[in-house]
Amino acid sequence: MRTVQRSPDHFDLTVPVIIIGGGGCGLAAALAARDGGTDVLVIERDPKLSGTTAMSTGLIPAAGTPEQEAQGIIDSPAQFAADIMTKTKGNTDAGIAERLAEESAETVSWLRDRHGVSLSLITDFLYPGHTAMRMYGMPNRSGAELMAALESAAIGAGVDILCDARAETLFYSGNRISGVGIVRPDGTKEAFGCQALILACCGFAGNPDMVRAYLPELEHATFHGHPGNKGEAMVWAEELGLKLADMHAYQGHGGLAAGYGIPILWPLIMEGGYQVNRAGKRFADESAGYSEHAVKVLAQPDHVAWCIFDQQRYELMMKFDDFQQAVSAGAVHSSDTLGKLAQLCGIDSAELIATNSAVDSSKGGKAFDEFGRNFANKSPLAAPFKAAKVTGALFHTQGGIVVDRNARAIALDGSPMANLYVGGGAARGISGPGSDGYMAGNGLLTATTFGKLAGRHAAAEIAADRG
Repeated sequence: MRTVQRSPDHFDLTVPVIIIGGGGCGLAAALAARDGGTDVLVIERDPKLSGTTAMSTGLIPAAGTPEQEAQGIIDSPAQFAADIMTKTKGNTDAGIAERLAEESAETVSWLRDRHGVSLSLITDFLYPGHTAMRMYGMPNRSGAELMAALESAAIGAGVDILCDARAETLFYSGNRISGVGIVRPDGTKEAFGCQALILACCGFAGNPDMVRAYLPELEHATFHGHPGNKGEAMVWAEELGLKLADMHAYQGHGGLAAGYGIPILWPLIMEGGYQVNRAGKRFADESAGYSEHAVKVLAQPDHVAWCIFDQQRYELMMKFDDFQQAVSAGAVHSSDTLGKLAQLCGIDSAELIATNSAVDSSKGGKAFDEFGRNFANKSPLAAPFKAAKVTGALFHTQGGIVVDRNARAIALDGSPMANLYVGGGAARGISGPGSDGYMAGNGLLTATTFGKLAGRHAAAEIAADRG
């Protein structure tokens, strides 16, 4: 059965803008449309708003901000766009990268100053690929905290939100989207009409068939993402004749606490921690990026590794809700000596001690790291030593529907769809064609900024049509 159909004879309800997906992208789009004086309905399949955003650390990169300038951080949209192109080795749309970088500072200030989302600049660490500290986050660095703030802002702005409603069908009339067919948990179906539709739904990381088809290297990866990542947007795109790109792109993670399903986040690594396998040996340059590191962890015996760190890095990580949860769950081990720590973890003790000695030599500039990692300005680990057993994970996909500078969907002939917008996991991101182009914050940058652009453009088009 086709999931794209001609318009029905009548709609149960008509709203100027309908948004499918109530995550970070959907709520940003809703806020932007309401700013433009347009009524909005957000359709969410879950009983409450969540999405991939709620499972993240809630960090949004922004370049050239007043806060950066006040702290002496040299950055600009051009520098940010250059970082994106460097990380992807030039394999993403330069125009879209520039557009998102140029809009990034305004996205953060708009959410904070107009809508009360408490974002502030984080200067504790630098993520792989970024050449300046440009991450903005909530007080507890939690995606759930960000979602709660966005939901509160949306309710305050008069956004209508319908949960427990799964978008099943897109309706069209001529060359325009005319509405959405939804189904309730009890099987009741309704048809809603609209003047503009924004797809702010997830990617396909939770669809095993699509993952096998596009991401076969992740056969043994744990999926750690929102279960709504079923790829409906990709099915609609194919039926509508929309352009898809970078379908092999994804955000992986080389540090999901094995057996606990909690991320052991990468600042721990970037500030001087490292990983070893069961033999007590390092196996890659961990600082290259946590996304591409997932397959390297999965290639180790039993598809696991151990993050090795110390109290100093532990205290840094305790600023994150995720790490606090990992500690509370018992995922982090501690000992006064590396030998005892190795015994606790089932790692070869002599090899771990030798590995740590080699890392210390690299940190002290006495030896070149065998994997080419730059440990400059990172202090040696000191007792008490810590470890967390991790595996490789798939968080979300980065490929999807190609969009223009205003987040309008692009058809196979290169023309933009008149009233169909796409953001979040449904849109092609800026991570290139694989996993190694992903930089921290790529997901929420495209979610919030594409959402903002889509909502603004849709509202402006509707206002123009009204004359």
